[in-house]
Amino acid sequence: MWTTRPSSARSRTRRSGMRAWPAMVCCIRRSRYSSEAFPSGSHVSERCLIAAFMLALGPACSPSKPSADDGVASSVDSGLSTIEDEAPGDPGDDGGDTSDTDSDTGSDTGADTGDGDPEASYPLLPATPLRTQGRWVLDADGSRFKLASVNWYGFEELDHVPAGLEVRHVDDIAQTIAALGFNSVRLPFSLEMVEATEPVGEIPLAANPDLVGRTPIEVMDAVIDALARAGLVVILDNHSSEAVWYSAENGLWYTDEYPESTWIADWVFLAERYGDHPAVVGYDLRNELRNGATWGGPAETNWKAAVERVSDAIFAVDSESLIVVAGVAYGSDFSGAYYDPLVLSVPNRLVYTPHDYSWFHGTLTSYEDLAADLGGWWGFLIVEDQPWTAPVWVGEFGTCNTSVACVEASTDVNGIWFDLFLDYLAAGDIDWAYWPVNGTMARADDREFGATDWFGVLDRTWSEPSLPELLDGLQAIQDPWAFPAE
Repeated sequence: MWTTRPSSARSRTRRSGMRAWPAMVCCIRRSRYSSEAFPSGSHVSERCLIAAFMLALGPACSPSKPSADDGVASSVDSGLSTIEDEAPGDPGDDGGDTSDTDSDTGSDTGADTGDGDPEASYPLLPATPLRTQGRWVLDADGSRFKLASVNWYGFEELDHVPAGLEVRHVDDIAQTIAALGFNSVRLPFSLEMVEATEPVGEIPLAANPDLVGRTPIEVMDAVIDALARAGLVVILDNHSSEAVWYSAENGLWYTDEYPESTWIADWVFLAERYGDHPAVVGYDLRNELRNGATWGGPAETNWKAAVERVSDAIFAVDSESLIVVAGVAYGSDFSGAYYDPLVLSVPNRLVYTPHDYSWFHGTLTSYEDLAADLGGWWGFLIVEDQPWTAPVWVGEFGTCNTSVACVEASTDVNGIWFDLFLDYLAAGDIDWAYWPVNGTMARADDREFGATDWFGVLDRTWSEPSLPELLDGLQAIQDPWAFPAE
């Protein structure tokens, strides 16, 4: 049984495809947290099957079913119940030549309608739609498609458009994202943005004069088309109801102004609009459930039942896109799925999406501490051939970009966590989306429009990395090394 952090994790991932990996483990320890997030007597040790990430991979990179010899470790009495109701500084609760352009501005000549064969309009895209098989996301040809994503926020905020469009043309930003090795974008939006009918103002579109005068949803059309031209697939993320950076009321999937019926109707509208777009591959139903959200239980807090209702409504108009589902407790507690797995009415479409940040944990002193936390919260989901098995796509994680200490093991709590977390993602070859790509902030109630984003992959020019060491760490885990068994 492997009880220590594997060495040279990410360098091996990059240079040799990480053809073999020792098993990692959930350590035997008591959590720093209250056990209230998990039911009394819960089999946390069974959920803590992180050793299954590393199932004696050989040159074929085909993990097999765990056996008794895998050395699965013992219990973890942990949970997310002590994360503060408002995690301070949480950025995730908001934190070249181009094609189809006019003259030298890179201006988009209009949304690509995809007449004829839609995929012929976007030759750089992978084969879509995507689907799932066990713990894997596959493309339409049946090959593994590892989601190595970035979040590009702003549609959920006051201007109803992504940040950065005041700095560079949308095509240039999309091509920069792709050039850095990412293959997908999580695109947060608010329900308020979906329903907005007033044209977007000129200031947030200063570098995109061709988009001035369009409504927010029309700008979303153009952004998705630009990402598609760059070969990037898109997962739409309902980040909030109202257009705010952070709102305690938005901790459930509905609010007084935006009841569940509106949430479902807006998702159906988006599925009808983008269901045939080859770049739109999934719907992240709601960001970071909190405020007492439960997996089962009373109807007013039963997130699992709400997922079943909205996914059925989406499937009525689009049965091919992925349904991306967060846990409770800021999206990262999936213990309920161990006892009561989610089963969608259309198979091979479910993806689970936890989030993780340094403040989700107490003081981390070792890799085993982190592995124990995550194994009990959601790491068990990728153990093959279980009732709860599904792909895991970490929809948000991020760190500061102000110094090397933010990304390397040091005295900085962010750097310590980030260094360990990247090794965890590498060890399990887990899909992910970094928060955020943004070089500058979108306008929000407590965010200054155009200010430098202190977590962003890009600098404020939206053309260069903000911190090369941050980008280096992410690029080291972009390529897959594990694949479904034949």
